Amino acid sequence: MPESRPYHHGDLRRAILTAALDAIAADGPSALSLRDLARRAGVSHAAPAHHFKDRTGLLTAIAAEGFGLLADTLNEAAELKDAGVRYVRFAREHPAHFQVMFTPELLRADDLELTTARTLAGDALRGAVSAVRPESLGIDARLAGVAAWSLAHGFATLLLGHNLDGPVGDKDPEEVFRTLAAMLFRTGH
Repeated sequence: MPESRPYHHGDLRRAILTAALDAIAADGPSALSLRDLARRAGVSHAAPAHHFKDRTGLLTAIAAEGFGLLADTLNEAAELKDAGVRYVRFAREHPAHFQVMFTPELLRADDLELTTARTLAGDALRGAVSAVRPESLGIDARLAGVAAWSLAHGFATLLLGHNLDGPVGDKDPEEVFRTLAAMLFRTGH
């Protein structure tokens, strides 16, 4: 009788997510296939579908995890500029999550885990903005939040795409971001 491969090996869901993150980091989310992930994770080709149903379910789980991690890191920020620095650091440390999180056409927009995690991350950013004295913002808090997110997200996206290699050079990207944020937000920090 041929020896069969056991279906379960520890945390199978985590193994598949890790293999997916590695594949996305290497080739982008468009190259992701459940069959390839199963091979990378050393499981049956049906295992990823069992846990995530389909490719969209897997990518949605990655985005939800990413927004949860982002919310955690933003909640640790001491002030608005620190939140921006943490946002940039998150993008650098979790580039596959970051890429998937902000590609809505890959995701199930109505997924409860995703919408909850996305809300938590948004609340964390709004919390950092609301901690700034209104007179320091120069604009209403909602627009300040959009400006802060735009600056951090734009900087992170450009950095990950190597579009800032020349201007940033060998400088610490987090310090460069702090300088940019200080130019735009007079927060006293």
